[in-house]
Amino acid sequence: MRTMRFILLFTLLLSQVAGAEEALPTLDVTPGRVQAFQAAVQRFADRTPTPDLARAEDFRAAIQDGLLFSGVFVVMNPAAFLGPEETVSLDDARPDCNAWKQGGTDALVEGTIEADGSQLAVEFRVWDVARCRELVRQRYRHAHSGFERLGTQVADDVVASFTGTRGAAATEIAFVSNRTGNKEIFVMDALGERQRPATRSLAIKAFPDWMPSGEAIVYTTYETDVPSLFLTSRGSGIRPGPILKRLEPGVPKYRGVFDPEGDTMALVMSVDGATEIFTVRRNGKKLRRLTENRAIDVAPTWSPDGKQIAFVSDRGGSPQIYVMNRDGSGQRRLTFQGSYNTAPAWSPDGRFIAYATRLEAQFDIWLIDPAGEVNFPLVEHPRSDESPSWSPDSRMLAFSSTRRGRADVYVIDVAGENLRRLTRGAGHNTSPAWGPFTR
Repeated sequence: MRTMRFILLFTLLLSQVAGAEEALPTLDVTPGRVQAFQAAVQRFADRTPTPDLARAEDFRAAIQDGLLFSGVFVVMNPAAFLGPEETVSLDDARPDCNAWKQGGTDALVEGTIEADGSQLAVEFRVWDVARCRELVRQRYRHAHSGFERLGTQVADDVVASFTGTRGAAATEIAFVSNRTGNKEIFVMDALGERQRPATRSLAIKAFPDWMPSGEAIVYTTYETDVPSLFLTSRGSGIRPGPILKRLEPGVPKYRGVFDPEGDTMALVMSVDGATEIFTVRRNGKKLRRLTENRAIDVAPTWSPDGKQIAFVSDRGGSPQIYVMNRDGSGQRRLTFQGSYNTAPAWSPDGRFIAYATRLEAQFDIWLIDPAGEVNFPLVEHPRSDESPSWSPDSRMLAFSSTRRGRADVYVIDVAGENLRRLTRGAGHNTSPAWGPFTR
């Protein structure tokens, strides 16, 4: 299985690198783990009227954390630098690439921090040391408060410059937590920081899903007599509150999942004594029934091109993963191994569908390709691991696990390595939903 993971991850990384304009440095790949590049992150020169060394160090630490989170980079200790620890200049002069190369550096990140009106501005460059070539030069502005969080955006840009795919450190994850005494929707940074509630009421909440623009989260709530769908708005153009309230009044709506365009939802409703899957426009129009049988059909997830939907059905006698076209045609069974498979999640790059499978008394996370030809375990543990959700760069998955006795949210990369626990403290934390790129 570790050999299979190695082959799949190696193929994934090669496909990312192949999209770059020129050949990138050779990847250093070992079975089960990829550490492709070594990054040297200089301390950005603080050129504000009141330079703050601690602020510059915190900003560098944020960049380093984002690079490590990506799984694409290892970060060099500044004590091992064969070049200056702090950025000297961002003028057109090139760094001493030979010196950095001799120290084992692949990527050099340099930059400055300046005052820009009432905000702070950071300008940075990323160098491919092997070719002594500038890959990125970018400038961002941010308020003084929380300025160091801008470092994760810089890290994501560094990842993009070397792989062609942006990192996901600056994204967010929604999840369900009962830490306040009620099941509410929470949101946190992808690294687990700034965990804060997105809903506040006494009703049970479940199944968060992001609008592709990142402007809203749809979730299931029991605010009314039957389960219904609500939105929590994060954008000025989205009205928070109930959604589809005029559609089939009184009919339970168990789950809604946006398609990649954000205009249509895959909807789970209870009709005629069965739980079925529909599609409907966000405004409640053009309702279309996709499944029609006495079985339970639930848990839809869209393919990244919006042309297919994977879902769970027990029509064969046990819950299994199925796939159909977006109009309901071409329904076919995908999983045949395991007696209870659920919670499918289609990767943004379309390569895999992650799902939870029950083995004996616990659930594990497996990956299967949409053709059903490759099927292998990603996360195995004596305690249950459930509810997988992909990062927008398809390099990692978030999931909930009871391995510490209560449910917490973890992330892991597609090689099954670099496990990181994100939630801590009181309560159970479940149903993670990784948000999209928003810039």
